[in-house]
Amino acid sequence: MRAAVRLAARGHGGAEPNPLVGCILTNPTGAVIARGWHDRCGGPHAEAVALAVAGERAKQSTVYCTLEPCAHHGRTPPCADALIAAQVSRVVYGSSDPNVIASAGAARLAAAGIVVEQLECDEVRVLNGPFIHRIRTGLPWITTKWAITLDGRITTGDGGPRWITGESSRKLVHRERGRVDVMLTGIGTLLADDPDLRPRGVRARRMPRRVVIDKQLQMSESCRLLKTVNDSPVELIVFPEVIEQQSEKISRLRALGVRIEPLERGDDGMLILRPLLLRLGREGMSNVLVESGGGVNGELFNERLVNEVWVFQAGIVVGDGRGVGPIRGLAMPAALPPSTRCVAIDRVGDDLVSRWLVERA
Repeated sequence: MRAAVRLAARGHGGAEPNPLVGCILTNPTGAVIARGWHDRCGGPHAEAVALAVAGERAKQSTVYCTLEPCAHHGRTPPCADALIAAQVSRVVYGSSDPNVIASAGAARLAAAGIVVEQLECDEVRVLNGPFIHRIRTGLPWITTKWAITLDGRITTGDGGPRWITGESSRKLVHRERGRVDVMLTGIGTLLADDPDLRPRGVRARRMPRRVVIDKQLQMSESCRLLKTVNDSPVELIVFPEVIEQQSEKISRLRALGVRIEPLERGDDGMLILRPLLLRLGREGMSNVLVESGGGVNGELFNERLVNEVWVFQAGIVVGDGRGVGPIRGLAMPAALPPSTRCVAIDRVGDDLVSRWLVERA
C-alpha cells in the first residue's frame, strides 16, 4: 500500500481535482505484475492503467489501490467493473471514496465474489487528505509555507539578505507552485518583494491562478504579476467600496485581464476569507499554496482554514529587534487547532524542511 501511495503522488498537479490514486497488481505468489497511477484529470484511472499493463496476467491477481475503486461512469468507465471483468481475486484499498457519486465500488466488487479488504495507513490518509477535505467541506486544501531563521523570523530586517533559505529549498517551492491551482498572497508581500508567484526552473504541471488580498487596491500597475497576466491569471480581492472609489484603476486592471472580486468583512470590520475560498472550491480549485506575510497567515488560522504548514528553516540568527514572525493577529486560544502533527522532516541543502498537518474533528 505504501508503494501504491508513492505511485499515486506522481499524479500530483495533473490529477486534481480528482483524487491521487496508485494501483499495484500482484500474482498469486505475491510478485508485482503491474503498476499504475492516475496521471491527469480526464485520463485513465490507476486501476485501468495497471490492468492494461497486466493484460491476461490480471486474472486471479490481488489489487492494491489507495482509494476504493469507483463505481460510476464519468469521464472514464467504472473501475470496479473493469476489475470484475479482469477476474481479479482480491482487492485491497486504502481509503473509502467520500464522493457519493463514485462510491460503492467495494460493495459491487464483493457482490461479484471478489474478496475486498480495507487497509488504512497514515500514508494513505495524508495522500487523500486534500481530496476528502474538498468533498466534505467544499473548501480547497490550504497549505501555508514560510521560511524562517533559527530564531523564528521570516525577514532578516533592514539591510539583510533577501533570501533566508538556500537554492535547493527555493527549487522545492517552485516545484510545488507548479502543482497547485492557486497561489495566495497579501498586498504586504507584493509591495515588499514584488514576487512573480509562478513556477520557474522546474517542470510545471500547471500554471497557478495568482490571488492577492489587496483590500485598498494598493497594487502597483508596474508589478511583475501584471507583466505576466497572460501566462497565469491574476485575481485581486478588494473591499467593495474601494472598487467604486478607484473605478479608473479598476478599469485599467480589468483591461489587462485582471479579475477583481469583492472581499467580505464581518460586523467588526475584519476581513473574512472563508467565502473567497468556498468560491475557489466551487470553481474547481483544489489546492491553494499560501506565500504571504503574518497578516494573511493569522487570518487563515483565525478562521481555521489552514490544513497544512510547510516550514523551511535556515541556519541564520538575526537577533532581537530585527525581522518579523510568520503569524500576526492570532486570536488565542480560540484559533488553536486541537492537534498539529508533524508528518515529514527532511534536510534540503543546508535547510531543514518540516511538514505539519492541522487536524480537527
